[in-house]
Amino acid sequence: MIRTLLAIVLTGTTFFTHAQTPCDNGTASGFPCLNFDLQSRFTPQQLNASFANDSWGWTDPQDGKEYALVGLNNGTAFIDISDPVNPIYLGKLPTHATGFGDIWRDVKVYDNHAFVVSEISGHGMQVFDLTRLRNVSNPPQTFSEDAHYDEFGSAHNIVINTDTGYAYAVGTGTFSGGAHFINIQNPTNPIAAGGYALDGYSHDAQVVTYNGPDSDYAGREIYIGSNQTEVVLVDVTEKNSPQPISTISYNNVSYTHQGWFTEDQRYFLLGDETDEIDFGFNTKTIIFDFSDLDNPELHTEFFGPTPATDHNGYVVGDKYYFANYSAGLNVLDISDIANTNISQYGFFDTTPSSNSAGFDGSWNVYPFFESRNIVISGDEGFTLVRDESELNVATLSANDFVAYPNPATTTLTVATNNETLKSVEIYSILGQKVWSAAQLGATTHTYDIAALQAGVYLLRVNNSTTKKLIIK
Repeated sequence: MIRTLLAIVLTGTTFFTHAQTPCDNGTASGFPCLNFDLQSRFTPQQLNASFANDSWGWTDPQDGKEYALVGLNNGTAFIDISDPVNPIYLGKLPTHATGFGDIWRDVKVYDNHAFVVSEISGHGMQVFDLTRLRNVSNPPQTFSEDAHYDEFGSAHNIVINTDTGYAYAVGTGTFSGGAHFINIQNPTNPIAAGGYALDGYSHDAQVVTYNGPDSDYAGREIYIGSNQTEVVLVDVTEKNSPQPISTISYNNVSYTHQGWFTEDQRYFLLGDETDEIDFGFNTKTIIFDFSDLDNPELHTEFFGPTPATDHNGYVVGDKYYFANYSAGLNVLDISDIANTNISQYGFFDTTPSSNSAGFDGSWNVYPFFESRNIVISGDEGFTLVRDESELNVATLSANDFVAYPNPATTTLTVATNNETLKSVEIYSILGQKVWSAAQLGATTHTYDIAALQAGVYLLRVNNSTTKKLIIK
């Protein structure tokens, strides 16, 4: 067997994949930016639509490929972003119904299936098997739904607790607009499971299996609803008997829209959608302390640099990523949130013509991909960006490797762009881990991989997207 030393040096120009347009001197292809590079874009017209709205993501567990799911006025688009600077529009799941409300569409993912709702009358909930995206030979393709749930007609949003396999449709015509429970443990056979009407209409929500600081609710399934004028906390563990826990409001209430827990489930970051319009201040993020779920408290407020209206937001690690309508993606550093020290970390402005309050611009962001690529969706369509400080592992092919003079060498060199090596793993092409590094902590290291046979493998560095590794 002939073996060749392969050196993957991520800092060199040969192997480091740069964004399509780096954020240089505050702009990328004319878009104002800070700390985020432009990877790629699709306009709504390129997705055969008039405008876009919501978005989510799916990572195929079979090969680690990443896909963006983008809500449109006429359906849901599926985009292969495994090569982030050359994404492939695979096709569309058409809307189940047409009519008023087509600007609102929401999609979430559970067990390799997408669940889609809309405010169009009679739309119900569509279910789509995302594994069908593996074999699209002639994109773009028109897809059909794999199942449909019609226990409600329209819905503003769909929320899923992936730990339990329950979906929560909100803003429907059932349960006074409160949460409509659906058992989706068998995704293509969704079953009505009750609901919660006591606190009225929920515009959005997060549902978690609780492991935060309040030991009274450890392991319970907790619903945090953004209910127009207040935040509502409900124990929904027993679907036939949901129990209210508490509610909390705040000063200058306009429209309590959407919020998200910090990862330790102590703080809850909330966006009020229309307070910037009604009260004239800059983008405001409201932070609650939920250490005691029975007695939630206001912790602090943070005002951003522009008057743009805030929309959907999510927490990953010590960053809060949110759609800021006319200001695009906005990202806050919340690493010292306990001491109320919050600052703007970066942004990518998809609508550079204005930063005023209003509803034009970015509707949603999706920051949960392991690759750290971030989806932005809204009036401008689909935009993919990436934090320029993140490790960017190259997409490699056989021609990209450097062969060392000694064909019997069995070492592999991995270097990062000044980021500490936290994990280096090699998987078989079927996804089975076959090797992992014992020596970590530096930014560059050479590993002995003599135990591996010649063949094609998948390399994962610092939990980034898997990339191709060929041992000759």
